[in-house]
Amino acid sequence: MVFIAIGSDASVKWPGVRCPGMGNTSVVRVSGIRKAYGATVAVDDVSFTVEAGEIFGLIGPNGAGKTTTMECVEGLRRPDRGRIEVLGLDPIRNAAALQPRIGVQLQEAQLQKRIKVWEAVDLWAALYDTSVDGDRLLDQLGLTDRRDAWFMTLSGGQKQRLFIALALINAPELVFLDELTTGLDPQARRAIWDLVRGIRDRGQTVFLTTHLMEEAERLCDRVAIIEHGRIVDHDTPAGLVARHCPQRTVVVTTAHDGAAARFAGLDSADTVERDGDRHTIRGRGEDLVTEVIHCLSEHGMRVTAFRTEEPTLEDVFLTLTGHSIRD
Repeated sequence: MVFIAIGSDASVKWPGVRCPGMGNTSVVRVSGIRKAYGATVAVDDVSFTVEAGEIFGLIGPNGAGKTTTMECVEGLRRPDRGRIEVLGLDPIRNAAALQPRIGVQLQEAQLQKRIKVWEAVDLWAALYDTSVDGDRLLDQLGLTDRRDAWFMTLSGGQKQRLFIALALINAPELVFLDELTTGLDPQARRAIWDLVRGIRDRGQTVFLTTHLMEEAERLCDRVAIIEHGRIVDHDTPAGLVARHCPQRTVVVTTAHDGAAARFAGLDSADTVERDGDRHTIRGRGEDLVTEVIHCLSEHGMRVTAFRTEEPTLEDVFLTLTGHSIRD
């Protein structure tokens, strides 16, 4: 089993990859799995599916059970009970048949300090009957100029991109990414996000874990929120936000007399808070922003600042669990 992703050169051939146009099927099926370490229950009755051609995210705080769940799906750990099917195979019993079809990037991974980038790619390619062009893959991942560099001289972002290359060298149908961007700076993180989107855009399937809600919201087609080893809800990011955090916020700065009272009279407004000239209007429904704008226009209010605030997956997690993801 190896490590992970891909760029955008359409001339690279990816045998065995299912394209989005071929129709959605579940490439991962997890039903009622449980995993305990002594008295500590890491995963408890977890069920979900991952559909072909999507980026699926298992999200939650550190220690929630994300990595244990993913390792069970990958076949690295055997669950105490429950059933797992990956690409139609049992990841434990059919490991030899499954491993050439998947790519895995582990949360913590290292290579020999003095192995060169090209040597690592060639070594991983030699493990498979089918592999892609390693040099082209390095070029797509922005590592051509580091081809002859030792692993120990790479930056954190460059190491992650190398692990992506190793995981995708066998053209996998399904790619597992475990906390891929933890510890990276914002620029490196966004570069990795582009690479992950490139995997999905080629019709491959991505199953990732992250405790970064912005990452999940930007990347994932669907997410499952896990807390204390249990799935608390799953849907598209937008679906979760709409279901659990329907409130919207508009912040308007205006010195107009009576503005607070006029905002409070809007049909969609629930509360209005005033702090000097700044008015924070909270309400439900898609019409709140439109009603505020109409109110400003109708009464000729001069506005010096205007912004809207949309709820996020972080807010969903707080609503579902009662605490921040950062706690």
